[in-house]
Amino acid sequence: MIRKTNFYLLILLFFVTACSSIPKNTQNSCAIFEERYLWYKHAKASYEKWGAPIHLQLAFVKKESDFNWLAKPPRRKLFKVIPFKRPSSSFGYSQAVKGTWEQYKRETNNPLATRARFKDSVDFIGWYINKTSKILKISKKDAYRQYLAYYKGWGDYKNYSRDKKAVIYAKSVRDMASKYRKQLTLCKKNLDKNKYIIF
Repeated sequence: MIRKTNFYLLILLFFVTACSSIPKNTQNSCAIFEERYLWYKHAKASYEKWGAPIHLQLAFVKKESDFNWLAKPPRRKLFKVIPFKRPSSSFGYSQAVKGTWEQYKRETNNPLATRARFKDSVDFIGWYINKTSKILKISKKDAYRQYLAYYKGWGDYKNYSRDKKAVIYAKSVRDMASKYRKQLTLCKKNLDKNKYIIF
């Protein structure tokens, strides 16, 4: 009985590790999806549901967490030495804060969604991009302004020009999204053919 329990735990550990470890090459969208094919299905589902381009979803995740499912903002330090509070409640692939994540769960009727799961994270990003399009009238294809709204929030978006860091980040997301988009044109047909591959 103990051996059987240990066997099941090992299987569970294998699946958790396989689904949550960081891809080897996060600079290449084709490499990411070849290694994590299930992620492609989740990103495509988010695109079909919300209209958020797949390359944009990936660029957001790249910038926010670099595909680390347990990513958190670094702690502030007291007197430059003593670890203190984190600057925000951001967590997971999308670095969504608690309040916005709770809003997402309510509006999508998805109470079990977790920020540490890629499927939920890209659905959240799709939902956010869709709401940004409705609230701020920003095209879902506009990586630069969409990320500014993601970083600043809908209410503070109008002040983005005063935030040099936000502008620099948004430019890097725009460039990364463009790179991912070009790469995807080379492998999308093959990814769409591999319907039955799990990993």
